[in-house]
Amino acid sequence: MFAVIKTGGKQYRVATDQTLTVQRLVAEPGEIVTFPVLILGGEKMEIGTPMVAGASVAAEVMEHSRGDKVIAFKKRRRKNSRRSRGHRQEFTVVRFTEILTGGAKPSKAARPKAEPKPAKTAEEKAEAKAKSKKSKKAAKKSEKSAKSAIKGKKKK
Repeated sequence: MFAVIKTGGKQYRVATDQTLTVQRLVAEPGEIVTFPVLILGGEKMEIGTPMVAGASVAAEVMEHSRGDKVIAFKKRRRKNSRRSRGHRQEFTVVRFTEILTGGAKPSKAARPKAEPKPAKTAEEKAEAKAKSKKSKKAAKKSEKSAKSAIKGKKKK
């Protein structure tokens, strides 16, 4: 089953468990948002006038991000006139959880935010540093032995 939704002045064809980047939404990451449905598809096609009555799509906000920088540069030749202007569009990444019909409400609640990992103690940091030094020394030794083996083969 799929649905066609409208958000940010654009229309998107979506299905369950699909992720999509849409224009910035006013919602926190982890929240559940709903979108009105224009067309429901599947075994039986349903077209709304303009929206399908009682149908909506529930989605979880994954993150907010920004697009690549677009630079608008204008130059008037021989007049020493230049103008540069940049822009970065803001986006929201959403994951569609379910397609609802018959006026149903979203059943899935937003996932709880992950708890931050506890900070490493001074002892753990020292152990990690010692291990990385040992592995670097071992890598250098093996590299030297490989180089000497190659040189020995070339001389013969």
